[in-house]
Amino acid sequence: MPGTLLEVPGSGRLALAVVLAAVLLAPAAGASVSARRPTAYAGVGTWVDIFAKKAWRNPEQQVVAMTRYGARTLYLETGNYKQKSDLVRPAALGRFLDAAHAAGLRVVAWYLPSFLHLQRDERRALAAINFRSANGERFDSFALDIEATVVRPIPLRNRRLLQLSTRLRADAGPEYVLGAIVPSPVGMSPTYWPTIPYRALARSYDVFLPMAYSTLRGAYGSAATLHYMAATVAAVRTGTGNRKIPIHLIGGLSGAMGATETTGFMRAVAACVPLGYSLYSFPRTRRAAWTALTGPLPSGHRRCT
Repeated sequence: MPGTLLEVPGSGRLALAVVLAAVLLAPAAGASVSARRPTAYAGVGTWVDIFAKKAWRNPEQQVVAMTRYGARTLYLETGNYKQKSDLVRPAALGRFLDAAHAAGLRVVAWYLPSFLHLQRDERRALAAINFRSANGERFDSFALDIEATVVRPIPLRNRRLLQLSTRLRADAGPEYVLGAIVPSPVGMSPTYWPTIPYRALARSYDVFLPMAYSTLRGAYGSAATLHYMAATVAAVRTGTGNRKIPIHLIGGLSGAMGATETTGFMRAVAACVPLGYSLYSFPRTRRAAWTALTGPLPSGHRRCT
């Protein structure tokens, strides 16, 4: 899951809004994705995984809090490869969807595959894509959580990843927006998945969501956090071969980030201008962090390379 690698209004904000508008009007990555617009991934997001039991007991209450804090998109886990069912808590999934859409929030489903049983992974991803709530609500998009290391060696894992991604693109259809949740190329993937095929993945996915968890790599303080985040964004852009690839930057495990790390993350947002950004996860994000996430962006920083 995006939280942990279990398998091993100011002038700055106005400028960001202008850039985001330009991104949304520009063609997405890939040869045949010009009609797809990854709007669900724009702006401030928040995350709920299947382990946040308290959140699942009252989805409507959680949505009220999310909207009060200023979230624009909810990233909601539908399951992982270790679960017995394709969808975990389908009734509560529907309640989250209905409440979020009624409140004006977009909802992106995400699933963690093993790449060991591709048919099962494909079926479970499609269960999320095709899910309907009791009121007929659908997820606004689907993102694949790319981090499990069950399949070895790495070349085989990459082949399985690309096979599943190609199938999902074909299954979802040419108009459906897909996201790829990936480990940060800086510090994370070099240690346990060093050759993630970003350029090939860009043919199937419209937006990348790098898990830039700087505290896991020992990066603390504003400057170190800024450097880690900026390096992550630059590496994804380089890896995909597309400097304009839409990116939703997941800035870290919010429970492990203090005020200075959150400041460094927001400095990176101002400098790198991703399509969207968030901290993981909603139950762990403090009120002070929300104030930083939704407040004026820092100014005076040079752009990402």
